[in-house]
Amino acid sequence: MNDKIQQDSAELLSLRGKIDECDRQILRLIQERVLVAGAIAKAKTAVDADASFYRPEREAQVLRRVRERNALLREELNGLVNDDDMVRLMREIMSISLAAEMPLTVAYLGPEGTYTQAAVLKHFGNAVKCVDVKTIADVFRIVEQGKAQFGVVPVENSTEGVITHTLDCFSSSELKVCGEVQLPINHQLLSHAEGLPNVTKVYAHPQALAQCRDWLERYLPDAEIASASSNAEAAIIASKDNTVAAIASDMAARLYSIPILASGVEDERNNTTRFLIIGTDSYAESGEDKTTIMVSAPNKVGSLFELLKPLYDAGVDMSRIESRPSRQTNWEYVFFIDLIGHVNDPKVSTALGELESKSAYFKLIGSYPTGVL
Repeated sequence: MNDKIQQDSAELLSLRGKIDECDRQILRLIQERVLVAGAIAKAKTAVDADASFYRPEREAQVLRRVRERNALLREELNGLVNDDDMVRLMREIMSISLAAEMPLTVAYLGPEGTYTQAAVLKHFGNAVKCVDVKTIADVFRIVEQGKAQFGVVPVENSTEGVITHTLDCFSSSELKVCGEVQLPINHQLLSHAEGLPNVTKVYAHPQALAQCRDWLERYLPDAEIASASSNAEAAIIASKDNTVAAIASDMAARLYSIPILASGVEDERNNTTRFLIIGTDSYAESGEDKTTIMVSAPNKVGSLFELLKPLYDAGVDMSRIESRPSRQTNWEYVFFIDLIGHVNDPKVSTALGELESKSAYFKLIGSYPTGVL
């Protein structure tokens, strides 16, 4: 048997040599970065034994610089790596570096395979220790008890609106918002069934069911619809019954070895959920920040206008407002407001001072970097 042996050209060998040299430099620089991170940890603990190694404002600044520098390099080198991919790559390197200083423990709504876990990994990288809990309230409780440094909770969806349970938890908790992450939501229909006609029941979290309402009515009009505590829990149920389907993520499909029967079953293509990072500390400004407050006013004509007027007068942009029952008096409400800017910004500080003086109740929930990814 005459095998043709292909000889690599001199040009190909030279290019492979360049690849090898790039790899050596990359590996060395990553190792050096992790060593510097370890030195920073020692310097911090020498001054303060309880120093916090995770600084969300610093991470946000680093990732923004990565995006800016990558844009310049793409232009200079005609580069092919887009800014989002480079930021994600750098996030993982930073995650490994932080783990060398002090591994982080982050609580999230479980079980494994939820979109909240995906938000944890997107924000913190894969080097963190993820702790899954059963409810959003449990996320708050675990962080309050010091069993996790941070938690991640959903707060609003672009198509179905606010997650009321999360807002209610802030009402009774002293935890702060330390960051945010926005996650595009692509729902998959998971099932061992032999095609859609064999699906008799669909499980999902109520938010997911609402986000896929039209698709379900069109393609599974006769299937029974049932709620689950999370989409990952729905996937676990579907993994045990070949007549049941679950609306869940790609991650859940892989974790629980369930075929994807239909992809992209969400009704809106731009379906996105915003998650908040919660912790015990407040942080300095990053340069691009938000501030979240909770306020209430007496139930009288013009009270909401009086609350919002200091923001207008100071030129502070309000990006979101939601109301929830106060649970103290019937028909009285508390308002959750997101502002553009940090509490240390003079105009934000001035506006909040005046707003607090006019409100029946005022609570600063947190100032934090806007999402980078």
